[in-house]
Formats: sequence, C-alpha cells, structure tokens
Amino acid sequence: MDLHLAGFRKIGTATLLTALLTFSDDAVAQGSATTNQVDLELVVTVDVSLPMDRDEQVVARNGYIEAFRSPEFIDAIMHGPKGRIAVTYVEFSDVQTVVVPWTLIDGASSANAFADQLSRAPAQFLRTTSISGDLLFAAGLFDQSGFASPRRTIDVSGNGPNNDGLPVVKARDAVAANGITINGLPIDLGPREAVIVDLADYYKECVIGGPEAFLFSVHEISQLPAAIRQKLVQEIAMDLINADPVFTLIQDQAVDCMIGEKMGPYVPRFRPQGSFQ
Repeated sequence: MDLHLAGFRKIGTATLLTALLTFSDDAVAQGSATTNQVDLELVVTVDVSLPMDRDEQVVARNGYIEAFRSPEFIDAIMHGPKGRIAVTYVEFSDVQTVVVPWTLIDGASSANAFADQLSRAPAQFLRTTSISGDLLFAAGLFDQSGFASPRRTIDVSGNGPNNDGLPVVKARDAVAANGITINGLPIDLGPREAVIVDLADYYKECVIGGPEAFLFSVHEISQLPAAIRQKLVQEIAMDLINADPVFTLIQDQAVDCMIGEKMGPYVPRFRPQGSFQ
C-alpha cells in the first residue's frame, strides 16, 4: 500500500534540520539490537516537479523498475556480507511522497515484488523543486526503517536546481554531518532543455555529500536507464569502478548554489495529469 506523506511539507523542515544537527548516534546503537541488520539502507528519491517533463518521468520510473529487476542489481545484493539491503522509493517536488515503503530485498523474488509495486503506482506531475526538503525528509525516514546498517544512502535524481524551501547546502550539510551519503544523478540534457547550465556541476558542489559520495551525469535521455542501474549497483557494492564514458564525473569549479532560488519557480508548458499504468 502506498504511503502518501505529502502533508509533511515545509512545516517540519526547520524542526527536522534541528533534529539532524543534534542527532545522537547512541539512539541508533540502542535500536540496532532489535532491528534487522542489512548491508545498506537506501532511500531512492526521484524529482517529479515541473522541470521534469512527462517523457523524462516515464523513462526515469521505468528505468528504476527495470533496474530493481536486473540481474546486476540482484547479484550485487547477494554478494554483500549479509546478502540483503533495505530500500524505499520517494518522489519529490515541493512535497514528498513515499511511493514504495521500506522493503527488505534479499534476492530476485523480493526485488521483483518491489519493482511490481513501483510499476503499479500512479504518475505524479507536481510543482516546484525542493531538493533540500527531499534530503531532510529522506534522512528522517532512516529512523522509521526498522533496519540497521553500517551504510545509509540517499539517491537523488532530477533535472533542475533547488528553488523551494531551505537552501540546499544547509540541508546537504546537516544530512551529511550524520554520516549519511547523498549520491546524485543529474539529468543534464543541454541548452535546449536545461533549467540551468551545467546541472551536473550544481549537483556535485551543492547536492551530493557524505562518505564516498558520487554522481553520474547523463546528457541523453536514452542513457538514463543504464545510468540508474549502474548507480544502484555501485551504491550497493562501492568497490565497483565506473568505466563507461557516457557517465561523466565533474571537475571542480565555482557554482552558485542559490541559482535556483534566484531564478524562481520553473514555469513549463501545460502538461496533463497521467498514469504509468
């Protein structure tokens, strides 16, 4: 059953930021004795705000469905020390929705069941883009997971900058300070479709963070399914090396992390509501 948590919104953002800054590792240690041990707790978060057009959202959703079913994803899990991970899938704009709740994946059966549940969820086409709200919301989900792991990761994909809620760097720093890794998959489709120039640089400097954080940048929508699969596999098995030249790691350069707020909300052409079903 889908859990719709849109009511969380901005009302809890400041409170959660404060809680993250004062988070106690002792609470995790005390709770771990009664929770299920896994190799990784992973929150997959996908932008469904207005900069993502319908075609991009369909490709992204289907890319994740295919990735969760892929032999590479399942094999990476099975080769972990415990052979299991916990995953939840979130879609975000200026609100956040848990589309698939925390699920234990320990083989092909559970991975396919997770993908099936995601495939049945209706599409969403929402408003402004709050990456900061997404990061804080996702970080709060770890306390509700019922699992314990040495690694906690938030996986963020989207095609626009933060333009709603707290500045993204404040949220990123608060989350990363508690040992949570934030990885990124910016969909950087070039000048014709870009909300900002060099979105991948923005993600590198302003969004990702924490232990062993990385990103893949795709420049053609056709690259997205393979990038999703490879990023999930690398998050599970961090010793894997990305050797495919279509996924670009970004060089250091100055980036304005407030560029989205300065530009204001993105105003696209009208798009009808729809469903992936």
